[in-house]
Amino acid sequence: MGWFLDKVYKLTRYINVISGASLTFIMLLTVADIILRDLRRPIVGTFEIVALSGAIVIGCGLPFTTWVRGHVNTDFLIMRFSQKTRNIFHLFTRCFGICLFLLIGFELIKYGMDLRRAGEVSPTLTLPFYPIAYGLGVCCFVQSLVLLCDIFKIFGGKYE
Repeated sequence: MGWFLDKVYKLTRYINVISGASLTFIMLLTVADIILRDLRRPIVGTFEIVALSGAIVIGCGLPFTTWVRGHVNTDFLIMRFSQKTRNIFHLFTRCFGICLFLLIGFELIKYGMDLRRAGEVSPTLTLPFYPIAYGLGVCCFVQSLVLLCDIFKIFGGKYE
């Protein structure tokens, strides 16, 4: 089980690097566009690129953030329960999350196939949308793996 947790952790870190690179790209593109707008030479399609890159930032950042439990938690009620009750609650929410993210992932892959088949592209730069949908679908599958790892940690007594 330890090797599986290690592989999923490395995968989430790799995907998080993609998220960080995309965020850095967004910042540099925005600054360059602002500077060039003052010189009356704006970058065409900046809004489209930032929107697509924002989807990459969110999708690729989600699994690692979940791994390190970087989301906002309000556990003040749950912390009043016994460890066993908390584990049952965590198991239930993780199982629900796995089902949810698997469903979202499959739907994003299907949506990407529809976008590819239809030839949908962005209006200004004519960038295809389907690679983003595929990438977000894969990130949802990785998110499901992270939640599965949480379940393994709960059973192994290493959660929290």
